[in-house]
Amino acid sequence: MNQKNPKTIHGIIPPMLTPLLSDWTLDHEGTRRLVDHMIDGGVHGIFILGTTGESTSLSYQTRRELIEETTSHVNGRVPILVGITDTSIEESLNLVSLAHDFGADAVVAAPPFYFQLGQEELYEFYWDLADRSKLPIFLYNMPSMTKISMSIDTAERLSKHQNIIGLKDSSANTVYFQKLRYTIKKDDFALFVGPEEIMAETVLMGGNGGVNGGANLFPKLYVRMYEAALAHDFDTIKVLQRQILEISSLLYTVGRFDSSYLKGLKGAASLLGICGNYLAPPLKPFLEKEMEQIKNNLELINKKLNKILS
Repeated sequence: MNQKNPKTIHGIIPPMLTPLLSDWTLDHEGTRRLVDHMIDGGVHGIFILGTTGESTSLSYQTRRELIEETTSHVNGRVPILVGITDTSIEESLNLVSLAHDFGADAVVAAPPFYFQLGQEELYEFYWDLADRSKLPIFLYNMPSMTKISMSIDTAERLSKHQNIIGLKDSSANTVYFQKLRYTIKKDDFALFVGPEEIMAETVLMGGNGGVNGGANLFPKLYVRMYEAALAHDFDTIKVLQRQILEISSLLYTVGRFDSSYLKGLKGAASLLGICGNYLAPPLKPFLEKEMEQIKNNLELINKKLNKILS
């Protein structure tokens, strides 16, 4: 097993969008442009094939191409985490092998999302996966999507496996996060949060950083917030938190869709010239009416960001 010290994986690790072409194949040029945009903005790592990357909607061929393109273009500049979530452990392990062979640093696995696993079954699944994985594993608690919530006890038991090095929590439950930090005594077990609205709060609790979708668009903002939280700079946190909440409000809640977050992110990325506005089925991009709203909101955000980050 290729053991990675989780202390080297920290900070802002955007869950990267997957740039697509109109036929839903990988946009290689857009992928390279997005990678450079985030790294130029100071991010500490990149996470591909997560929820924001539409991983479960992509063909295995596209997943393979994304792993190869991203690892090749990053070329060791920052750590790369690869999502391996699947209903089949064998397919997850196939993705692990690809990630390993192309030089990724770790993998991230949410629970299999078809059968309603109990906690003991969840524990056994992850323990088996970790035993067989060529790369270190981050657990991924994503109950809104998988309909399975990992208990504190299960996470603590799994943290004892030498090949399980951290957990990404997207439950948006800060009490749960605090209990994880208190219960898991290992100093070398990394804890990340998904929802950007609570990133600073969880870093102040002792968390290791944020896997925040907005960092696809505005990486400098989220990096500065992470640094402010580390430094306990509450005056800066107050200013940046207001801006992060405004991004959440203006870009992630347009329209009446459960997928508005992703539609808003990809729509905004297209307006910024980063990648095209194509989502993999069953999702579809915003139509003209919503995109006009995203455009107007993006202009408001950029005006304020230029003042804050200048």
